[in-house]
Amino acid sequence: MFPLQLLALTAVSTATLTSPQEEQEKKKKKQEVEKKKQEVEKSRYDVMFRRGDLLEVPRTLFTHFGIYLGGDRVAHFIPDILPVVSSDQFRIKQVVTNTRLILGVLAKCGSIRVDSVEDFAYGSEILVNPMDRMCSRAALQEEDVACRAEKLLGNVEYSLLWYNCEHYVMYCRYGTVMSFQTFQFCKTVRKLLLSRRVAKATALLLLCLLLYLGAASVGLVLLTALLPFIIWMAA
Repeated sequence: MFPLQLLALTAVSTATLTSPQEEQEKKKKKQEVEKKKQEVEKSRYDVMFRRGDLLEVPRTLFTHFGIYLGGDRVAHFIPDILPVVSSDQFRIKQVVTNTRLILGVLAKCGSIRVDSVEDFAYGSEILVNPMDRMCSRAALQEEDVACRAEKLLGNVEYSLLWYNCEHYVMYCRYGTVMSFQTFQFCKTVRKLLLSRRVAKATALLLLCLLLYLGAASVGLVLLTALLPFIIWMAA
């Protein structure tokens, strides 16, 4: 029995000695596989996009824009409250949630950051350089576009109408700060509020208010006359 016991102990000891080595080898193999996957992803996106390309993704209520930097990296401007209330870089680098985004819009704070193509697209279809057909200015050199995008990285004051992601990419690629989305929004608001129908309705409501109160103060009379007139002239 002694030789059999010794043989069993030897087998167990060799197994315990080799198991950590096997685990290390498995970890190395996993890391190599992950690196290969990342390289494949990077090469795939580098084939699809060029450094300096303007990327556009449609969202529910708006369109989001970014600049492709190469190597599966996209620079984009997004509202975010977290950099203001926290210094935890690990949390800040995570994908911006809807809560962080909405609070960033309300607080008028955001950041120009770099994310992967998948995190930037968020499952939406990506359009490449759609503004080249709309903008009257020619696009800058691709490397100049990417360098501009990289120089502006960091926390920036955000404005939904006057400085958003579209203003950022338009400056980087075309050298002009403008937003077609903002223009269309203001145009729609103008049509809704600054029209002859609104002027007539305002005059009628103010006249009814004047008759209801029964006291015709100078200020109320001027308001009743001037406000409909201003809307009428602006329509």
